[in-house]
Parts: sequence; structure tokens; C-alpha cells
Amino acid sequence: MSASANHFSVRPEWLSTHDEEPLDPVGPIVDSHHHLYDRPGLHYLLEDYLVDMAGQDLRASVFVQARAMLRIDGPEQLRSIGETEFVNGVAAMSASGLYGSARICAGIVGFADLTTGDGVARVLERHIMAGGGLVTEGGRFCGIRQPLCWDKDASLLNGAYPTFEEMMDSSPFRAGFAQLARLGLSFDAWSFFPQLPALARLARAFPETKIVVDHCGGIVRVGEYGGRSDIHDSWKVAISELANCPNVMIKLSGLGMRLSGFGFDEGPRAPSSTQLAETWRPWVEHIVASFGANRCMWGSNFPVDKGSYALTVGLNAFKRVVSGASLDEKDDIFWRTAATFYRLPEYPSGPSRR
Repeated sequence: MSASANHFSVRPEWLSTHDEEPLDPVGPIVDSHHHLYDRPGLHYLLEDYLVDMAGQDLRASVFVQARAMLRIDGPEQLRSIGETEFVNGVAAMSASGLYGSARICAGIVGFADLTTGDGVARVLERHIMAGGGLVTEGGRFCGIRQPLCWDKDASLLNGAYPTFEEMMDSSPFRAGFAQLARLGLSFDAWSFFPQLPALARLARAFPETKIVVDHCGGIVRVGEYGGRSDIHDSWKVAISELANCPNVMIKLSGLGMRLSGFGFDEGPRAPSSTQLAETWRPWVEHIVASFGANRCMWGSNFPVDKGSYALTVGLNAFKRVVSGASLDEKDDIFWRTAATFYRLPEYPSGPSRR
């Protein structure tokens, strides 16, 4: 799998240099954030994901938009409907039971350009239809992610998602954003940490809209931010402020991306969960302390994070960091918060340990 501005190439031989068994393998898991692709250089489908999840008590997962299977015909605004159609088909395969008891892609987060204002409503309605309805109505569609990442350092940006500095404060974007709660949809916010104050303003302006912040609040330690000693402190302040917004939750995910600058890919061997936990601890502990376990959800961000570690190793690392938490708090982080936020139904893989 090839590299991009945000993630590394996946090297199976390198990943095989370190292997671990799952810690607490009977602990239920709902993966709040993963992708599926089938395009040149990026092939990751249902079977690949299940291989990476082997050994876990996976109950369900949430697919988050990734420009997979976009339509090549029709209006530009409706091309992302193809992704929802594709993922709903994968979810139907999983729901057949032929691939195990877990319900993969039980929740679908799609893409729509909210900067088109009120007119985005018809796109959102088409997504809901393509996902078999809202999750609360027996379907799978539950929300929208429109990447918000902007920085003056253009090397950090993904050209597939045009953004601008004042995007979250702009009238057209906010007019589109206002349609989400009206239609029963949540918002996945993927931004860089310097943008978190703008996200807090957005959350306060729309208290009825449920927002989840992707990837630990967008840690950036490369490019213009590389080598700066103030990154952790600045990020902590922004996280603490955002946590004051009761309609906002956060994902413990994305720490294997190039943007995070942790350098896990640079060693001769793939990292262990102990190494990852030691590096991540000051970041993850601050998030959990700020938001509380009941507003934190784990997400694999696979296959993007797979360039830095194996899925089981990464999940073990998060379990090590929160090892001192209560059983209820662990259940919140590893399945209950995600199931609640995305309003996922119950699944036949057994009761929780609560």
C-alpha cells in the first residue's frame, strides 16, 4: 500500500518483525474509525480488515469516508453517494453472518460539501437513502465527515479536500452544517490541533449537533511544527477548551499517521505495544482526563495507521495506557462511547462485561 501526505507505505515484512497476542481478548470492541479502499495502490477490503482484527472480540465497526468508490458520472456533489452505496454493500455482506458475528460497517460516515449551504440537504438525504436509512431507523447511515484541515504549510494538506482558513466560521459552511442535526446526523471533525479553537466555536454555535473529533485532536509534529518544543502544551490547552463543549466527543486514533511525527516507522523492527504506550501516554492521558472515558472512543484508523504498527499492537498500546481505569471506563473507551455516539443497535455477539 503506497504512502500519501498523511500516512506511510504498509510494509508487511517490516510489520512481521514484531507480533503480539491481544491483551484482554474477551473485552468487547467497537472500532469507531476505519476505512476500506480498492483503487491503485490502496487495496483494503472486508477480508483484509478481518485479518487485522483477528483475535479481538469485535462487535461492530464504523466506516469513515475515504473517497472510496466515488461515482465518475453525474453532478459533482452526488459522486460521494457511490462510497455510501459501496460500504452499505460491504455491511450487507457482514450482516449475512458469513464473515463472523461482528457487524462491519454497522455505521457509515459519508462525505458532503457543507460549504454549498442549505442545498447540501438533498445530498444528505441521498446518503441516508443509499445507507438504507438512518441507524436509528434500521439503516446504517449516521453522519458526515468533511475534512477541515488547513495550515499555512501546504505540505501538510491533502489536495483532494480543498479548505480555507476561515472555513468553519464561514456562512456557507455553517448553513450546510445546520442541516445535520435537522436530519439526525452527526459530524466527524478532522482538523489540525491549531484549528481546535475554531471547532470549539462551531460546537458552541450548534449545541444540538453531535460532533466527534478525529485522531486525538489532530496532533501535528512535522513540517513547520517539527522540532517545536511547545506543541504538546499548545495542544493540551486546545483539548481542554474543546472538552468544555458537552456536544463534543473525541477519538483515540490516528497516532500512526505521518502527521503525528512519532517516527514509529523508522526503526529496524516494528514497535511493540509497550514502546507505543510509553510514547502516547502523555497525550492519551490528557484526553481522557479532559473529556472523561464516556466521551472517548477508540478507533483503529486502519489501514492508514498500518504503516506504523500492526492493529493488535496498536490496540494493546491503548489498553496499556488506560490499564488503571475501571472496567466501566475501559468499556466506554473501547466500545460503549462509539456505540452510543453513532446510535448503533445491539449485536448478537454476547453481552458486555458491565
